[in-house]
Amino acid sequence: MSESTTADDAGSPTPKRGANQQQRKGLFARMALFLRQMVAELRKVIWPTRKELITYTWVVLVFVVIMAGLIALFDLGLARVVFAIFGE
Repeated sequence: MSESTTADDAGSPTPKRGANQQQRKGLFARMALFLRQMVAELRKVIWPTRKELITYTWVVLVFVVIMAGLIALFDLGLARVVFAIFGE
């Protein structure tokens, strides 16, 4: 009733090394390809001017100071609530 089947009879593909399949490149060839692609991507980047960079830096610094102040106020408020509930 049941016939014995092999992996090939079941239709599952078996990997074969053929002329149409590429061989894996060496370590240095892959590193060189990576470096070439990285340089090509970096050439596409639009770098900010000095004035833009200074402006962006100040914006980030001001934002960080404001957020640190808000978190400090929130922490201070929560600490007072906890001390009020549980005592010192």
